[in-house]
Amino acid sequence: MRDARTSEPQPAAARRHFLLSAGASAVALAFTAAVGLPFTFSSAFAFAPPAGGGLDAFTALTKQLTGRATLDATLASRIYNALSKSDSAFVSNVAALNTWLKTHAGVPSDQVVPVLQSQDPVLAKAVVNIVRAWYLGLVGQMPTVQVVAYEHALMFDPVNDVLTIPSYCRDVPFYWTQKPAGV
Repeated sequence: MRDARTSEPQPAAARRHFLLSAGASAVALAFTAAVGLPFTFSSAFAFAPPAGGGLDAFTALTKQLTGRATLDATLASRIYNALSKSDSAFVSNVAALNTWLKTHAGVPSDQVVPVLQSQDPVLAKAVVNIVRAWYLGLVGQMPTVQVVAYEHALMFDPVNDVLTIPSYCRDVPFYWTQKPAGV
């Protein structure tokens, strides 16, 4: 697929934008070090969530966990409400997770669950539920799973430039996990 403005393939334009941004960041870091200005990654990427466990705190937490600068506000509200209804401790878990992330700023987002699993399994499960809701669009477990998103689920973003989101389901949810008859 081609971009009408540049007549270049979109993946190449995105790759070029990424490389230019990365190069500019490297130059800025080199300049900062050369002139002796103090710079630390922890201060540059500080996580300052809103207090409490409301929707704003949930959105800030989700941005931190997914590494995304922006999220769909309507979908955030839908996911927050569904998770709040499915778990009575969810709001307090959001507040606790924001506090935990603030005090553990050096933990990469892909290592949050393994680290939390040993420290606080309840919060680790909350992180899994949040990420599952955003990426798969599902809240809860079978047989009472609730679909909160489909085409806006984050799982489709990595391939949205080459694949069309399927517009129908061939069977019941998770049909592919069952062995076919006669096997």
